[in-house]
Amino acid sequence: MNLSGVPEPKIEYAPKHYICRRAQGPLVPDGRVDKAFWAPADWTDDFVDIEGDLRPKPAKQTRVKMLWDDEYFYFAAELTEDHIWATLTERDSVIFYDNDFEIFIDPDGDTHRYYEFEINALNTVWDLLLVKPYRDGGPPVNGWDISGLKTAVHIEGKLNDPGADNRKWSVEVAMPWASLRECAAGCRPPAPGEFWRVNFSRVEWRTEVRDGEYRKVLNPETGKPYPEDNWVWSPMGIINMHYPELWGYVVFADGDGPQSFELPRDERIKWELRKLFYRERNYFAAHGEFSKDAKLLMGADSWSIDPVIETTRSLFQITAPSSDGKAVFCIREDGKLWKE
Repeated sequence: MNLSGVPEPKIEYAPKHYICRRAQGPLVPDGRVDKAFWAPADWTDDFVDIEGDLRPKPAKQTRVKMLWDDEYFYFAAELTEDHIWATLTERDSVIFYDNDFEIFIDPDGDTHRYYEFEINALNTVWDLLLVKPYRDGGPPVNGWDISGLKTAVHIEGKLNDPGADNRKWSVEVAMPWASLRECAAGCRPPAPGEFWRVNFSRVEWRTEVRDGEYRKVLNPETGKPYPEDNWVWSPMGIINMHYPELWGYVVFADGDGPQSFELPRDERIKWELRKLFYRERNYFAAHGEFSKDAKLLMGADSWSIDPVIETTRSLFQITAPSSDGKAVFCIREDGKLWKE
């Protein structure tokens, strides 16, 4: 296995969380998010820059609602925008070449086998399954589709018309559990009280109006468009969405709850193992071997775990007890994290 270094995100571990309530009836998607169907759902916090507090807050508001029932996981997104444009019309195009809205879902939280979904203002979608994050060798499975997917886009303004009174665009998405359960624990939908790891991203390109059309602003030094902005729900501390361990916690609730969320102690243990994973991979990139010295990798940071490291020439496994001492969490060189 060709193992690269893994940049360590510059962020304190505090992913966002959301209580996802049950839908009260069926969704008839038209892209509008102000209808009665969405009334039971709270808005998320406004999106922030992907790097979190390292960068200024986004200039345009983005927020999301979620609901669920026995058949679907529902999403609504509202994106404030005065330049509403899109060009891509073929499914599974690289949608983030346009401004877009993106959904990332890791059902079992092990950072392997997770879903990515992108949509633009033309209601063109790209859905794919990641076997592993790119840092761990990927690959993406572009041929994977969400069977039974329902989507709709509503535009308050006019698409690709700079002269219109453009205010925002909104998106509705319904993903069947029949497709999403493929990567879930037990190959089943969530039960009330359980959580899945989820995040959202908005890609925003710098645009201008030329000859009556929207065009990406070019950097005169390179002749290429300026890099896109990435605005997200739960900040990553790094310009890379493919760190599923930093995505938010979506808790599935029914009428009896839960109504609140407190980060479980085991999730903190997993995060500390993940930090050791970054550092072990980076040590290998620098020295050509893995370190067995936990204290060396841990440095002067504060830790709650007393890890055990086992290595070979090309493999490693780091373990730490669960919070109740009845199990052990393990992480290996390709980032897979599991409980024994």
